Amino acid sequence: MDTDINDSAVVERVRAGDKQAFNLLVARYQYKIQNLVARLIRDPAEQEDVAQEAFIKAYRAIGNFRGDSTFYTWLYRIAINTAKNHLVGAGRKPPARDVDVDDSTMLGQVEGLVEMNSPEAILQNDELVNTIRQAIAELPDELREAIMLREFDGLSYEDIADVMGCPIGTVRSRIFRARDAIEQAMGLPLK
Repeated sequence: MDTDINDSAVVERVRAGDKQAFNLLVARYQYKIQNLVARLIRDPAEQEDVAQEAFIKAYRAIGNFRGDSTFYTWLYRIAINTAKNHLVGAGRKPPARDVDVDDSTMLGQVEGLVEMNSPEAILQNDELVNTIRQAIAELPDELREAIMLREFDGLSYEDIADVMGCPIGTVRSRIFRARDAIEQAMGLPLK
């Protein structure tokens, strides 16, 4: 089922005054938004508050949603801005390291497979995860954001361009450079 079409129909229902229809969008994206906010804010109580605030802002601004991007991309931008504003309002800077690799869906799948391996393989996997985590943390902000949007959030290049406010070619270049830096940190040979 195409979520863009469904999202558009639900957005239209909300605009027409169906307040309950927004609950469908919350149910669909709540987990993703909470994970996104958790990358920037460590306190679970604050995470929940900021995620809820992002949905409230989206509900209030839904009349401004033009459909130039997908609903999720629009909501993603609102959530990121809400989290950053929360940190600034609390007198804190957004963390230099946006991502805790342990929280990623992809890593959770890898760990499930590793459990069947030997202790040596588990140790090697832990070392690899730490190397990747460090490599991601050391990336410049624009490279780190691009690779995270692509690899951990699964956004398309077009959606990443919308979120980051840059051309698709720039997104491709940033993702390529980020992958290259991570591969170098892992000790993989240059191509």
